[in-house]
Amino acid sequence: MDIDCFTKQNPYYRTALWTGNHLQVTLMSIPVHGDIGLELHADVDQFIRIENGCALVMMGKNKTVLNHQQRVNSNYAVIIPAGTWHNIINIGNTPLKLYSIYAPPQHPFGTVHETKKAAEAAEKY
Repeated sequence: MDIDCFTKQNPYYRTALWTGNHLQVTLMSIPVHGDIGLELHADVDQFIRIENGCALVMMGKNKTVLNHQQRVNSNYAVIIPAGTWHNIINIGNTPLKLYSIYAPPQHPFGTVHETKKAAEAAEKY
């Protein structure tokens, strides 16, 4: 598949593009001034590829001390080790388009969250 094309055309906050038994690929579109939200995956490493836009990546071992901060743009990859607090904030003037790879999968097969609010509501179960 043309992952660049799929990522750039995705209009939704989160779309599970592919889900296997041990790996998942999700597409994300973060609106201007929006963010992924501060989160931690205790037992999951994560790979994020920025396909379009400009972002601030924040990471740290403590959710109140995100001591690694880096501006990134198209063609950057972000690798987040398990147990690391992180957030990605869209600091550009267009939607931030990225894809993320989780191992193991983190969202049910076929997940589509049109907005961050919908994603947060679904994850409260």
